[in-house]
Amino acid sequence: MLRVALASFIGTAIEFYDFYIYGMAAAMIIGPVFFPEGNTSTQVLSAFLTFSVAFLTRPLGAMIFGHFGDRIGRKTTLVSSLLVMGISTLLIGCLPGYATIGVWAPVLLCLCRFGQGIGLGGEWGGAALFATENAPKGQRGVYGMFPQLGPPVGFLLATGSFLLLTYFLTEHQFKSWGWRIPFLGSSVLVLIGIYIRLALVETPIFAKVLKQNQRATLPIKEILSSYLVSLVLGALAMVICYALFYISTVFSLSYGVTTLNIPRQYFLGMLCIAVIFMAIATPLSAWAGDIYGRRPVLLTACSIALLSGFFLEPMMNTGKPLIITIFLSMELFLMGAIFAPMGALLPELFPAHLRYSGAGISYNMGGILGASFAPYIAQRLVSEGGLAWVGGYISLAAFISLLAIYLMRETRDNQW
Repeated sequence: MLRVALASFIGTAIEFYDFYIYGMAAAMIIGPVFFPEGNTSTQVLSAFLTFSVAFLTRPLGAMIFGHFGDRIGRKTTLVSSLLVMGISTLLIGCLPGYATIGVWAPVLLCLCRFGQGIGLGGEWGGAALFATENAPKGQRGVYGMFPQLGPPVGFLLATGSFLLLTYFLTEHQFKSWGWRIPFLGSSVLVLIGIYIRLALVETPIFAKVLKQNQRATLPIKEILSSYLVSLVLGALAMVICYALFYISTVFSLSYGVTTLNIPRQYFLGMLCIAVIFMAIATPLSAWAGDIYGRRPVLLTACSIALLSGFFLEPMMNTGKPLIITIFLSMELFLMGAIFAPMGALLPELFPAHLRYSGAGISYNMGGILGASFAPYIAQRLVSEGGLAWVGGYISLAAFISLLAIYLMRETRDNQW
């Protein structure tokens, strides 16, 4: 069980590290490197658009890897998704910029982001199933917590890597080559993750599916015909998770550095503190989900998240690092509280022979709605209406997820 927990955790940590370093880079350096010189705001918006590419392809990755995960097994599919993500991230670190190859630079960058989206789309569903399908009775929420701990750890590694670079490199060194180091370094982490996952055996629940020959010929077709409501509600439930996270990290980093003139290393340090609160909320919320049910925990956290949107403008615009750190910590704590039960809830919405596809597609469709254009939309809202509109965006996302969870049935006691 320790090996299962470690494999579920380390894979998502590595994959989200790869994903988050791009988010950090998009907020700081992608625009000037991969797009022509001009208006700084235009470069930032262009970088945020490339950020959205991977979210648009993640459901496709969930369909592809989910199909094979439900047909041939969780283990092989998980190793493959990690490899696709790792290669795509490594290539981003090697790409020449606009000054070298012109328009091909953003084109190749988008292709690499496409690969990242495909890889990450297949990752989470498999990791969640490996944890929950091996969980003892009554502990699916706690075991489903392990892949949910991967994102805060991955984000901490990503933020910490850029933070170290700001201390040891000059601005010129960082812009010319230093930003590539986190991308190139991810290859080492990927090799470690693959080594750990190759030692796994198939989950007992999927082994039972194979033994009873219950595999679906085309999982996505059966999901759309019989489990469409579960798919849609699961996706809508995830919206606030993504909105909270990417507004609090990618957008806030860009806004804090460029508009509030907070030094980059200070803001990265603030994010490192804030993400610890996400890690703290994750086991607490997962445990509460097993005790009280997924639905009550999620309804409470989403209601608080809805109210939190009203605090964004007054707290961020103080320009005071302490107050901003408190706000970011609050938002990421709420994100962890909502995100943790999803590790059990989304798989519980689907039967075993469709679970990889169903949970993965729901999870990643939520990313299109809540995260793909979140930094871009937030940047436009600031330009057109002010920071208070970004807070309204968070509240709207929370309301959507709150409504979806309200319409769901409780899944804690579902038989597997």
